Amino acid sequence: MNTTMQIRPILAALRRHKMATLLIVLQIALTLAVVSNALFIVKTRVVHLSRPSGTDEAHLFVINNQWIGQSDTPHIDAQMRTDLATLRSLPGVRDAFASQAYPLEEGGGGLVRIKHRVERTTKAQLGLSYFADEHAIDTFGTALVAGRNFRADEIGSLGPYDKVVPVVIIITRDLANKLFPDGAAVGQRVYLNDASPSTIIGVVDRLQGSYAGSSTRSIDEDTVLVPARYASTGDGAAFAGGVVYLVRTQPGQLEAVLRSAPAALVAQNRMRLISPENGVVTLAQARTKAYATDRGVAIMMGAVCVLLLLATAGGIVGLSSFWVSQRRRSIGVRRALGATRGDILRYFQTENALIVGIGVVLGVALGIAANLSLMTHYELPRMPLWVLGVGALLLWLLGQLAVFGPARRAAAVPPVEATRSV
Repeated sequence: MNTTMQIRPILAALRRHKMATLLIVLQIALTLAVVSNALFIVKTRVVHLSRPSGTDEAHLFVINNQWIGQSDTPHIDAQMRTDLATLRSLPGVRDAFASQAYPLEEGGGGLVRIKHRVERTTKAQLGLSYFADEHAIDTFGTALVAGRNFRADEIGSLGPYDKVVPVVIIITRDLANKLFPDGAAVGQRVYLNDASPSTIIGVVDRLQGSYAGSSTRSIDEDTVLVPARYASTGDGAAFAGGVVYLVRTQPGQLEAVLRSAPAALVAQNRMRLISPENGVVTLAQARTKAYATDRGVAIMMGAVCVLLLLATAGGIVGLSSFWVSQRRRSIGVRRALGATRGDILRYFQTENALIVGIGVVLGVALGIAANLSLMTHYELPRMPLWVLGVGALLLWLLGQLAVFGPARRAAAVPPVEATRSV
Protein backbone atom coordinates (compact mmCIF):
# COMPACT_ATOMS: atom_id res chain seq x y z
CA MET A 1 0.00 0.00 0.00
CA ASN A 2 1.73 3.19 -1.12
CA THR A 3 1.83 6.38 0.89
CA THR A 4 -0.26 8.40 -1.58
CA MET A 5 -3.20 6.02 -1.20
CA GLN A 6 -3.05 6.48 2.58
CA ILE A 7 -3.39 10.27 2.52
CA ARG A 8 -7.16 10.40 1.98
CA PRO A 9 -8.10 8.03 4.81
CA ILE A 10 -5.61 9.84 7.07
CA LEU A 11 -7.20 13.21 6.34
CA ALA A 12 -10.64 11.73 6.91
CA ALA A 13 -9.52 10.31 10.27
CA LEU A 14 -7.98 13.65 11.30
CA ARG A 15 -11.22 15.48 10.47
CA ARG A 16 -13.01 13.21 12.93
CA HIS A 17 -10.54 14.28 15.64
CA LYS A 18 -10.30 17.97 14.85
CA MET A 19 -9.74 19.28 18.36
CA ALA A 20 -7.02 16.75 19.26
CA THR A 21 -5.29 17.35 15.93
CA LEU A 22 -5.47 21.13 16.35
CA LEU A 23 -4.00 20.96 19.84
CA ILE A 24 -1.03 18.84 18.77
CA VAL A 25 -0.44 21.07 15.70
CA LEU A 26 -0.41 24.16 17.92
CA GLN A 27 1.92 22.46 20.38
CA ILE A 28 4.35 21.61 17.57
CA ALA A 29 4.15 25.16 16.16
CA LEU A 30 4.80 26.79 19.52
CA THR A 31 7.60 24.34 20.27
CA LEU A 32 9.31 25.14 16.96
CA ALA A 33 8.95 28.90 17.49
CA VAL A 34 10.30 28.77 21.04
CA VAL A 35 12.99 26.14 20.48
CA SER A 36 14.40 27.78 17.35
CA ASN A 37 14.68 31.19 19.02
CA ALA A 38 16.02 29.65 22.22
CA LEU A 39 18.66 27.68 20.31
CA PHE A 40 19.62 30.83 18.43
CA ILE A 41 20.00 32.74 21.71
CA VAL A 42 22.11 29.86 23.09
CA LYS A 43 24.30 30.01 19.98
CA THR A 44 24.82 33.79 20.28
CA ARG A 45 25.63 33.49 23.99
CA VAL A 46 28.08 30.64 23.46
CA VAL A 47 29.81 32.55 20.66
CA HIS A 48 29.91 35.65 22.84
CA LEU A 49 31.41 34.03 25.93
CA SER A 50 33.89 32.07 23.79
CA ARG A 51 35.44 35.14 22.20
CA PRO A 52 39.16 35.57 22.82
CA SER A 53 40.09 38.67 24.80
CA GLY A 54 43.26 39.16 22.79
CA THR A 55 45.37 38.72 25.94
CA ASP A 56 47.52 35.95 27.37
CA GLU A 57 44.76 35.02 29.81
CA ALA A 58 46.49 31.90 31.12
CA HIS A 59 49.42 33.93 32.47
CA LEU A 60 47.84 37.29 33.27
CA PHE A 61 46.49 38.62 36.55
CA VAL A 62 45.70 42.00 38.09
CA ILE A 63 46.32 43.61 41.46
CA ASN A 64 43.74 46.16 42.58
CA ASN A 65 45.87 48.53 44.64
CA GLN A 66 44.31 51.32 46.72
CA TRP A 67 46.38 54.04 48.37
CA ILE A 68 45.90 54.96 52.02
CA GLY A 69 46.08 58.65 52.90
CA GLN A 70 47.97 59.70 49.76
CA SER A 71 46.79 62.79 47.92
CA ASP A 72 49.64 64.17 45.88
CA THR A 73 49.79 63.10 42.22
CA PRO A 74 53.59 63.47 41.73
CA HIS A 75 54.23 61.35 44.82
CA ILE A 76 51.84 58.63 43.65
CA ASP A 77 53.34 58.66 40.16
CA ALA A 78 56.80 58.10 41.66
CA GLN A 79 55.40 55.34 43.88
CA MET A 80 53.81 53.64 40.86
CA ARG A 81 57.15 53.67 39.04
CA THR A 82 58.75 52.02 42.04
CA ASP A 83 55.94 49.46 42.28
CA LEU A 84 56.30 48.55 38.60
CA ALA A 85 60.06 48.17 38.95
CA THR A 86 59.44 45.88 41.94
CA LEU A 87 56.92 43.75 40.04
CA ARG A 88 59.08 43.44 36.92
CA SER A 89 62.03 42.29 39.01
CA LEU A 90 60.16 39.41 40.65
CA PRO A 91 61.13 35.86 39.59
CA GLY A 92 58.58 34.47 37.15
CA VAL A 93 57.29 37.88 35.98
CA ARG A 94 57.56 38.61 32.29
CA ASP A 95 56.20 42.19 32.30
CA ALA A 96 53.84 44.55 34.10
CA PHE A 97 52.22 47.97 33.72
CA ALA A 98 49.68 50.19 35.49
CA SER A 99 46.23 51.17 34.24
CA GLN A 100 42.80 52.22 35.43
CA ALA A 101 41.07 49.01 34.26
CA TYR A 102 41.62 45.52 32.89
CA PRO A 103 39.89 43.28 30.33
CA LEU A 104 36.55 41.76 31.40
CA GLU A 105 36.47 43.85 34.57
CA GLU A 106 32.80 44.72 34.16
CA GLY A 107 32.76 48.26 35.44
CA GLY A 108 36.14 49.86 34.94
CA GLY A 109 37.69 51.64 32.01
CA GLY A 110 36.63 54.74 30.26
CA LEU A 111 34.35 55.45 27.32
CA VAL A 112 35.89 57.60 24.60
CA ARG A 113 34.26 59.32 21.64
CA ILE A 114 36.48 59.37 18.60
CA LYS A 115 35.94 61.84 15.76
CA HIS A 116 37.65 62.47 12.46
CA ARG A 117 36.99 66.18 12.86
CA VAL A 118 36.41 68.41 15.85
CA GLU A 119 33.08 69.81 14.63
CA ARG A 120 30.11 69.04 16.86
CA THR A 121 28.11 67.72 13.93
CA THR A 122 30.70 65.01 13.30
CA LYS A 123 29.41 61.61 14.38
CA ALA A 124 31.61 60.01 17.04
CA GLN A 125 32.75 56.40 17.08
CA LEU A 126 32.59 54.97 20.60
CA GLY A 127 35.48 53.05 22.09
CA LEU A 128 36.91 51.88 25.42
CA SER A 129 40.24 53.08 26.75
CA TYR A 130 43.15 51.79 28.80
CA PHE A 131 45.93 53.91 30.24
CA ALA A 132 49.12 52.21 29.08
CA ASP A 133 52.87 52.55 28.72
CA GLU A 134 55.57 50.96 26.58
CA HIS A 135 55.16 47.68 28.53
CA ALA A 136 51.40 47.35 28.01
CA ILE A 137 51.37 45.49 24.68
CA ASP A 138 53.79 42.83 25.91
CA THR A 139 51.97 42.52 29.24
CA PHE A 140 48.61 42.01 27.55
CA GLY A 141 50.13 39.45 25.22
CA THR A 142 48.67 41.05 22.11
CA ALA A 143 50.73 41.99 19.05
CA LEU A 144 51.25 45.04 16.87
CA VAL A 145 50.00 44.50 13.33
CA ALA A 146 50.98 47.97 12.13
CA GLY A 147 52.96 50.96 13.35
CA ARG A 148 55.02 51.14 16.51
CA ASN A 149 54.78 50.92 20.29
CA PHE A 150 54.84 53.86 22.74
CA ARG A 151 58.18 55.30 23.77
CA ALA A 152 58.99 55.93 27.43
CA ASP A 153 59.14 59.70 26.86
CA GLU A 154 55.53 59.68 25.55
CA ILE A 155 54.03 58.36 28.81
CA GLY A 156 52.38 61.04 30.95
CA SER A 157 50.80 61.08 34.41
CA LEU A 158 47.09 61.71 34.87
CA GLY A 159 45.06 62.38 37.97
CA PRO A 160 41.40 61.38 38.29
CA TYR A 161 40.11 64.77 37.14
CA ASP A 162 42.69 65.52 34.45
CA LYS A 163 41.48 65.79 30.88
CA VAL A 164 42.83 63.14 28.53
CA VAL A 165 44.71 64.91 25.72
CA PRO A 166 47.07 62.28 24.27
CA VAL A 167 49.38 63.30 21.46
CA VAL A 168 49.64 59.70 20.25
CA ILE A 169 47.43 56.63 20.69
CA ILE A 170 47.34 52.95 19.74
CA ILE A 171 44.06 51.33 18.68
CA THR A 172 42.79 47.84 17.90
CA ARG A 173 42.36 46.46 14.41
CA ASP A 174 38.58 46.32 14.92
CA LEU A 175 38.44 50.03 15.72
CA ALA A 176 40.85 50.90 12.91
CA ASN A 177 38.60 49.16 10.37
CA LYS A 178 35.60 51.14 11.61
CA LEU A 179 37.39 54.48 11.58
CA PHE A 180 39.26 53.97 8.32
CA PRO A 181 37.61 51.18 6.31
CA ASP A 182 39.24 52.32 3.07
CA GLY A 183 42.81 52.91 4.20
CA ALA A 184 45.57 52.47 6.76
CA ALA A 185 44.97 53.93 10.20
CA VAL A 186 48.61 54.50 11.18
CA GLY A 187 49.53 58.16 10.84
CA GLN A 188 45.91 59.33 10.79
CA ARG A 189 44.76 62.01 13.22
CA VAL A 190 41.59 61.73 15.29
CA TYR A 191 40.01 63.65 18.16
CA LEU A 192 39.31 62.15 21.58
CA ASN A 193 38.18 65.57 22.80
CA ASP A 194 37.34 68.93 21.34
CA ALA A 195 40.79 70.42 21.89
CA SER A 196 43.69 68.70 20.16
CA PRO A 197 44.12 65.80 17.75
CA SER A 198 45.79 62.49 18.55
CA THR A 199 47.93 60.66 16.02
CA ILE A 200 47.46 56.90 15.64
CA ILE A 201 50.96 55.40 15.83
CA GLY A 202 50.08 51.71 16.08
CA VAL A 203 47.40 49.07 15.61
CA VAL A 204 47.18 45.93 17.75
CA ASP A 205 45.54 42.73 16.62
CA ARG A 206 42.83 42.32 19.27
CA LEU A 207 42.23 43.64 22.77
CA GLN A 208 38.93 43.35 24.57
CA GLY A 209 37.70 46.26 26.64
CA SER A 210 36.79 46.26 30.29
CA TYR A 211 33.07 45.71 29.57
CA ALA A 212 32.42 42.18 28.38
CA GLY A 213 28.76 43.08 27.92
CA SER A 214 26.04 40.70 26.84
CA SER A 215 25.29 42.20 23.47
CA THR A 216 26.43 41.09 20.06
CA ARG A 217 26.46 44.77 19.03
CA SER A 218 28.77 45.92 21.82
CA ILE A 219 31.93 47.98 21.34
CA ASP A 220 34.09 45.98 23.71
CA GLU A 221 36.72 45.24 21.03
CA ASP A 222 37.03 48.89 19.94
CA THR A 223 39.88 49.73 22.28
CA VAL A 224 42.22 52.72 22.60
CA LEU A 225 45.54 52.66 24.44
CA VAL A 226 46.35 56.07 25.95
CA PRO A 227 50.00 56.74 26.93
CA ALA A 228 49.59 57.61 30.62
CA ARG A 229 49.89 56.32 34.17
CA TYR A 230 46.74 56.76 36.22
CA ALA A 231 47.96 58.52 39.37
CA SER A 232 44.60 58.54 41.14
CA THR A 233 44.69 60.65 44.31
CA GLY A 234 41.14 61.35 45.45
CA ASP A 235 40.86 63.92 48.22
CA GLY A 236 43.35 62.52 50.71
CA ALA A 237 40.88 60.33 52.60
CA ALA A 238 41.66 56.70 53.31
CA PHE A 239 41.15 54.40 50.33
CA ALA A 240 40.45 57.49 48.20
CA GLY A 241 42.30 56.46 45.08
CA GLY A 242 43.74 53.40 43.41
CA VAL A 243 45.42 51.82 40.44
CA VAL A 244 45.32 48.48 38.65
CA TYR A 245 48.60 46.64 38.11
CA LEU A 246 48.48 44.10 35.29
CA VAL A 247 51.14 41.40 35.58
CA ARG A 248 52.07 38.77 33.00
CA THR A 249 53.97 35.75 34.25
CA GLN A 250 56.26 33.25 32.62
CA PRO A 251 54.66 29.87 31.76
CA GLY A 252 54.10 27.77 34.86
CA GLN A 253 54.80 30.65 37.26
CA LEU A 254 51.31 32.10 37.75
CA GLU A 255 50.55 30.53 41.16
CA ALA A 256 53.93 31.47 42.59
CA VAL A 257 53.74 35.08 41.40
CA LEU A 258 50.14 35.38 42.67
CA ARG A 259 51.56 34.87 46.16
CA SER A 260 54.78 36.84 45.85
CA ALA A 261 53.59 39.99 44.00
CA PRO A 262 51.14 41.40 46.60
CA ALA A 263 53.61 40.64 49.41
CA ALA A 264 56.39 42.43 47.53
CA LEU A 265 54.24 45.54 47.05
CA VAL A 266 53.24 45.66 50.73
CA ALA A 267 56.85 45.18 51.78
CA GLN A 268 57.88 48.06 49.51
CA ASN A 269 55.22 50.42 50.94
CA ARG A 270 52.59 49.52 53.52
CA MET A 271 50.45 52.61 52.81
CA ARG A 272 48.18 50.65 50.47
CA LEU A 273 45.23 48.27 50.57
CA ILE A 274 45.10 45.05 48.55
CA SER A 275 41.86 43.30 49.48
CA PRO A 276 42.14 39.57 50.32
CA GLU A 277 38.78 38.94 48.55
CA ASN A 278 39.12 40.75 45.22
CA GLY A 279 42.48 42.49 45.39
CA VAL A 280 44.14 39.89 43.15
CA VAL A 281 42.18 38.55 40.16
CA THR A 282 43.35 36.30 37.36
CA LEU A 283 42.00 36.92 33.87
CA ALA A 284 40.48 33.43 33.95
CA GLN A 285 38.49 34.42 37.06
CA ALA A 286 37.50 37.70 35.43
CA ARG A 287 36.19 35.82 32.38
CA THR A 288 34.13 33.45 34.54
CA LYS A 289 32.54 36.36 36.41
CA ALA A 290 32.02 38.58 33.36
CA TYR A 291 30.23 35.88 31.38
CA ALA A 292 28.23 34.37 34.24
CA THR A 293 25.00 35.89 32.88
CA ASP A 294 25.61 34.59 29.34
CA ARG A 295 26.43 31.14 30.68
CA GLY A 296 23.31 31.15 32.87
CA VAL A 297 21.08 32.23 29.98
CA ALA A 298 22.52 29.51 27.72
CA ILE A 299 21.93 26.82 30.34
CA MET A 300 18.40 28.05 31.05
CA MET A 301 17.48 28.23 27.37
CA GLY A 302 18.94 24.77 26.78
CA ALA A 303 16.83 23.39 29.62
CA VAL A 304 13.71 25.07 28.21
CA CYS A 305 14.37 23.46 24.82
CA VAL A 306 14.76 20.00 26.35
CA LEU A 307 11.58 20.34 28.43
CA LEU A 308 9.54 21.60 25.47
CA LEU A 309 10.77 18.81 23.20
CA LEU A 310 10.00 16.20 25.87
CA ALA A 311 6.53 17.67 26.37
CA THR A 312 5.87 17.62 22.63
CA ALA A 313 7.12 14.04 22.32
CA GLY A 314 4.87 13.07 25.23
CA GLY A 315 1.90 14.72 23.55
CA ILE A 316 2.53 12.83 20.31
CA VAL A 317 2.90 9.51 22.14
CA GLY A 318 -0.26 10.12 24.17
CA LEU A 319 -2.35 11.16 21.17
CA SER A 320 -1.09 8.30 19.00
CA SER A 321 -1.73 5.76 21.76
CA PHE A 322 -5.25 7.12 22.21
CA TRP A 323 -5.94 6.89 18.49
CA VAL A 324 -4.64 3.31 18.33
CA SER A 325 -7.02 2.28 21.12
CA GLN A 326 -9.90 4.03 19.36
CA ARG A 327 -9.13 2.48 15.97
CA ARG A 328 -8.46 -1.14 16.85
CA ARG A 329 -11.52 -2.35 14.94
CA SER A 330 -10.74 -0.28 11.81
CA ILE A 331 -7.11 -1.46 11.97
CA GLY A 332 -8.37 -5.05 12.19
CA VAL A 333 -10.56 -4.46 9.13
CA ARG A 334 -7.56 -3.16 7.19
CA ARG A 335 -5.53 -6.17 8.26
CA ALA A 336 -8.38 -8.50 7.18
CA LEU A 337 -8.43 -6.79 3.79
CA GLY A 338 -4.75 -7.57 3.27
CA ALA A 339 -2.84 -4.70 4.88
CA THR A 340 0.48 -5.87 6.27
CA ARG A 341 2.09 -4.81 9.53
CA GLY A 342 4.40 -2.57 7.51
CA ASP A 343 1.38 -0.84 5.91
CA ILE A 344 -0.13 -0.07 9.32
CA LEU A 345 3.22 1.16 10.64
CA ARG A 346 3.67 3.47 7.62
CA TYR A 347 0.09 4.69 7.98
CA PHE A 348 0.69 6.07 11.47
CA GLN A 349 4.11 7.44 10.55
CA THR A 350 2.62 9.22 7.55
CA GLU A 351 -0.20 10.58 9.69
CA ASN A 352 2.35 11.91 12.17
CA ALA A 353 4.44 13.42 9.37
CA LEU A 354 1.37 15.32 8.10
CA ILE A 355 0.53 16.66 11.55
CA VAL A 356 4.13 17.69 12.23
CA GLY A 357 4.37 19.24 8.75
CA ILE A 358 1.35 21.46 9.37
CA GLY A 359 2.73 22.41 12.76
CA VAL A 360 6.14 23.21 11.26
CA VAL A 361 4.67 25.55 8.63
CA LEU A 362 2.80 27.44 11.33
CA GLY A 363 5.85 27.30 13.64
CA VAL A 364 8.14 28.87 11.03
CA ALA A 365 5.83 31.87 10.79
CA LEU A 366 5.62 32.15 14.59
CA GLY A 367 9.39 31.74 14.91
CA ILE A 368 10.10 34.58 12.48
CA ALA A 369 7.57 36.82 14.23
CA ALA A 370 9.13 36.03 17.62
CA ASN A 371 12.62 36.82 16.33
CA LEU A 372 11.48 40.16 14.90
CA SER A 373 9.94 41.00 18.28
CA LEU A 374 13.17 40.09 20.08
CA MET A 375 15.15 42.25 17.66
CA THR A 376 12.89 45.18 18.51
CA HIS A 377 13.07 44.87 22.29
CA TYR A 378 16.55 43.37 22.76
CA GLU A 379 19.89 43.68 20.96
CA LEU A 380 19.54 40.37 19.15
CA PRO A 381 20.49 39.90 15.49
CA ARG A 382 18.22 38.45 12.83
CA MET A 383 17.88 34.70 13.12
CA PRO A 384 19.06 32.88 9.95
CA LEU A 385 16.50 30.62 8.32
CA TRP A 386 18.71 27.56 8.72
CA VAL A 387 18.04 27.67 12.47
CA LEU A 388 14.33 27.19 11.76
CA GLY A 389 15.24 24.43 9.32
CA VAL A 390 17.27 22.63 11.99
CA GLY A 391 14.40 23.04 14.45
CA ALA A 392 11.89 21.68 11.93
CA LEU A 393 14.09 18.66 11.17
CA LEU A 394 14.56 18.02 14.87
CA LEU A 395 10.80 18.10 15.47
CA TRP A 396 10.14 15.83 12.50
CA LEU A 397 12.63 13.25 13.75
CA LEU A 398 11.24 13.58 17.26
CA GLY A 399 7.71 13.02 15.93
CA GLN A 400 8.75 9.88 14.03
CA LEU A 401 10.50 8.49 17.10
CA ALA A 402 7.56 9.34 19.37
CA VAL A 403 4.97 7.69 17.12
CA PHE A 404 7.04 4.56 16.51
CA GLY A 405 5.93 2.82 19.72
CA PRO A 406 2.18 3.37 19.27
CA ALA A 407 2.52 2.55 15.55
CA ARG A 408 4.14 -0.79 16.37
CA ARG A 409 1.30 -1.61 18.75
CA ALA A 410 -1.15 -0.71 15.99
CA ALA A 411 0.69 -2.95 13.54
CA ALA A 412 0.40 -5.81 16.01
CA VAL A 413 -3.45 -5.65 16.01
CA PRO A 414 -4.69 -9.01 14.59
CA PRO A 415 -7.29 -9.24 11.78
CA VAL A 416 -9.70 -10.88 14.21
CA GLU A 417 -10.31 -7.46 15.75
CA ALA A 418 -12.52 -6.76 12.72
CA THR A 419 -15.12 -9.27 13.96
CA ARG A 420 -15.38 -7.84 17.47
CA SER A 421 -18.07 -5.40 18.41
CA VAL A 422 -17.14 -1.92 19.43
